[in-house]
Amino acid sequence: MEKFSRTLRGYDPEEVNAFLDQIINQVEKMVSEIKEKDDKINELSALMEQNQHLRDKVEQYERLEGTLNRAIFMAQKTSDQIKITARQESESIINDAKNNANRIVNEALLRSDNIEMEATMLKRNVNLFKRKLRSLIEQQLELVDDIEKVEF
Repeated sequence: MEKFSRTLRGYDPEEVNAFLDQIINQVEKMVSEIKEKDDKINELSALMEQNQHLRDKVEQYERLEGTLNRAIFMAQKTSDQIKITARQESESIINDAKNNANRIVNEALLRSDNIEMEATMLKRNVNLFKRKLRSLIEQQLELVDDIEKVEF
């Protein structure tokens, strides 16, 4: 606390005025500091709001990233399943084609064997026919010979 000198009418006005000027300066300084601190608080508040907004955005992007990762995982899983299914279908088609090819080859071999047997049978029949025809012709010739032997 400040002590003032005494004069005739009370305290010395110059000292009191100097003290009041000093207090005014201190109050003005405190007001300006408070104002600066308020400005800083407002700036920090704005930065905190901006920071919260950015955090919200980051959370939103993280959720979106999680969703995209799940979608990518599901797409990869679906792709793998499609590949497996396609591979199985292609193997099935190839096996069916092989089976059909084997069946066709077997049928062709059976036909070939049948045709060979028929050809062999035809040759036998032709040979048999030739022998019978030769035999018949020989019999006819003998008959002609016998007719010549008969005198009229």
